[in-house]
Formats: sequence, C-alpha cells, structure tokens
Amino acid sequence: MPAEEAMPPEQEPKGIDAVVSGRTWDEFCDSLKRAGRQVLRDEAPATELDRAEGWRYLTRLLRIGLEMHLEFADPDFPGFFAPSHETGKIGADNPDNLYLMARIAGRNAYVIRGRRGTVPYLSFGTQKGGYETDGRMEQTGFLDARDLRCEPDGSFEIHLSQHPQPGNWLRIEDASNAVIVRQTFLDRRSETAAQMSIARAGDALLRPQPLDAERLARGLTRAAGFVEGTATLFANWAQSYLPNVNALPAADQALCQRVGGDPNIHYYHSAWDVQPDQMLVIRLPRIPDCRFWNLQINNWWMESLDYRHHRIHHNQHSATPDGDGGVTLVLAHRDPGHGNWLETAGHTRGTMCLRWVGAQEHVDPVLDLRAFTTEPLR
Repeated sequence: MPAEEAMPPEQEPKGIDAVVSGRTWDEFCDSLKRAGRQVLRDEAPATELDRAEGWRYLTRLLRIGLEMHLEFADPDFPGFFAPSHETGKIGADNPDNLYLMARIAGRNAYVIRGRRGTVPYLSFGTQKGGYETDGRMEQTGFLDARDLRCEPDGSFEIHLSQHPQPGNWLRIEDASNAVIVRQTFLDRRSETAAQMSIARAGDALLRPQPLDAERLARGLTRAAGFVEGTATLFANWAQSYLPNVNALPAADQALCQRVGGDPNIHYYHSAWDVQPDQMLVIRLPRIPDCRFWNLQINNWWMESLDYRHHRIHHNQHSATPDGDGGVTLVLAHRDPGHGNWLETAGHTRGTMCLRWVGAQEHVDPVLDLRAFTTEPLR
C-alpha cells in the first residue's frame, strides 16, 4: 500500500434507531477491531514490547479521536484540546512541543485570545481534511508568532475568517475544519507556554444543545475512522522507511505538508535497528543558522518514546556540541558514556525524526552503526 494511501471515505450511520438499538455501537467496535490489523502487519516488529505498545497505541488514538470528534467536535462552540501529548502520540510527535487543536467550520469566524508567554517557537495553522477520511490535513492558513502583534503585557487576539482582518489574521476557507497550534520549547523547565482560548466571533450564542443520536453516531463513526485511518497511514510510513534503515534521508516535504506538517520545518524520517551489542552514531556535521532543531527516537508506530522517563531526544539546548561545531548523538541500549546518549528504552527497532526549523540550509546527518563501546568516539 502506498505510504500516503488513506482509508476509504467514512460511512456514517444515520437515524435514531441505529443508536437506540445498539447498531451504532456495534459498528464502532467493528471498526476498532479492523484497526488491529495494523499492529499485526508482517513487517512490524512482533516482540512483547512492540506488540504491547501497538495495542496501547490504538487506545491512545481512540482517546484522541473521541476528544476530536465527539467531546470537542462542535465548531459553533470550539475549545482547545491536546491532539498529541505525553500519553497520546501521532506521527513522530515532537517531544519538545505543546500541541493544541480546535475544531472549526469555514462558515464561521473566530477569535483566539491569549498571552504570548516565553516559549521560543509558536505557530498557528488552519487545516482541512482528516486522517479519518482522505488521510490528509492540508493547510488553509498560517501565522508565525514572529509576525504576531502583541500588547505590552503579551496579550494578543487573532481573527480567523475567510476575508482579511486588521491586526492578527489567520485565513480559513470553506473546507477548513481545524486550527492547530504548535509551541516548541528548548527547556520546558524555564520557559512559559502561551495561554489561549478560542470562541466563535460575532453575536453571543446560546449554550450547545444536549447530545442527540445523530451527533453521537457521527462522533463515534469519525472517531473509529480516525483510529483506523491514522494507524494505517503511519504504519505505511514506517514500512516505507525499510529501504533506509539506519540512514536518515530527507523526507518528502510535500507529503509532510499534506498530512499537517509545519511549513517552517524541514523533516527527515527513517527507521533504525540497533541490537544490544551495537550503537548507532548520528553525526550532524554542522548546525546551520536556524530557529530550532531536534532529533528524536520513536517506536515502530511512530510514537515518540517515553520522554517522561528516558532521554530519547536532543535539541540545541540539551545537546553538547563537538569541538568543530557539529553535534554527535549516540543511540544505544545502555549508557556509552557519551553526553548525547539517546536511549532505546528497551526497543531494538523503531523510527526516528530530525527537524530543522527555519533553517538557512538543511544539513544532512551522517549515520554509522558500530559495535557498542564506552571508548571515546573517533
């Protein structure tokens, strides 16, 4: 299956009878069962750890899908939720990011109100599509926080509409259905995230109506489709990396943008295979002028490894540079005595991602699989 092929368009159950009779729930469960085929794919690792994480991955996608398509689905009463976080991860989620998403509709106009904070990188984008339908999340508008006009106290307003507005404006179009916010930290302990809320612009609306059968059926169908579509999409991506195991070529940037990538980011994706008696040396020959960079280690399902308890990524703040200005990182099962150790967290196979953000040039990494040693690298 091609790397960007998505699931067929969703079939949404209709009518009260399907909900009252339980048919909607049965169809929801059947769709989740189909998603399990992605965990059992021939090329996927079948260790106890990888299988356990694969099944957990589906439960995480379900939690995100229910937030996205049921709990926060009403575009007339939007609210921000986290589409990726410490225990819910999608498509090489950035461990240095705080992600926020809200569901919107192109027929409406919206206002985001907030306070800038000190996080180094902040961007806002509107999107159309979805992993539950055509496997795409294409951009319909973008605002970089370096162009964000803030008041002296750091407060700001952003207007979302189809037609330009004075001040901070974020474009939407008829098909726009989401706004996503990326906040990227160099050091979470010392930086303050932006705080914000979103509301429909214009006249004050009444409170949302109570849940009805149609909304419940639509939400469950789309949430289940999201699980199956997302699992399939990124399982295809992981499979596509097999010709470049333990190498890290630049990704297809157009493809990355079609599934919701940030236009300021140049992505590298691939797979790794490191046994307990080996280590993978990842050399960045030089660090270009850029706003941010990081390299992260993921499992086969393209979830960042558990960065709460393991060092699985480095950025320009955490990595110790080499004497020549480059950076060398070492992926290994145990500490090689190198300051830029990346932990496998019990895995022998997985995927990895490098990002250059706002870089003047894109420096290709050089990778070398070696026998494990605690001797100084040469």
